[in-house]
Amino acid sequence: MTPAPLSKMRCARHAEREAAACCAACGIAFCRECVSEHEGRLLCAACLEKTVSGAKAGDAARPRGWLPAALKRAPVIAAGAAWLWLCFYLAGLLIEKIPQSAHEGTVWKQAVEDSDANASEWEDAE
Repeated sequence: MTPAPLSKMRCARHAEREAAACCAACGIAFCRECVSEHEGRLLCAACLEKTVSGAKAGDAARPRGWLPAALKRAPVIAAGAAWLWLCFYLAGLLIEKIPQSAHEGTVWKQAVEDSDANASEWEDAE
C-alpha cells in the first residue's frame, strides 16, 4: 500500500490544515506550524522534546571545560614547541659561527681600506 501524497494529507493536530511535512522521527504528517527544523531534520514538538532531552542526558556524561580539549591537542602543541625550539637552536648555532670581527665592524673597515688601496694602485698605474 502506497502512502497518500503529502498534498492530500492533513495535519495530525489541525485537521482543517493541509500537511506540509512528515516528522522525520515518527512519520506523522503535520502543518508548517507544528514542525520545527532541528539539525537538518523536520521534527514534531513531541519528537523534538525527546531529541533535546536525550541530548541533554548525553551531555551530562561528556566531560566539560577546556581541559579535555587541551589534552587532545597536547601532542600537536608539544610537537610545535619542539619544532620552534629546534629552529631557534639552529639559528643560534649559525650566529655563533659568524666571526667576532663581523660583530665589531672591523670586517667592513677592512673592506673599505682594501677598496681604497686598490683605487690608489689604479691611480698610480695610470
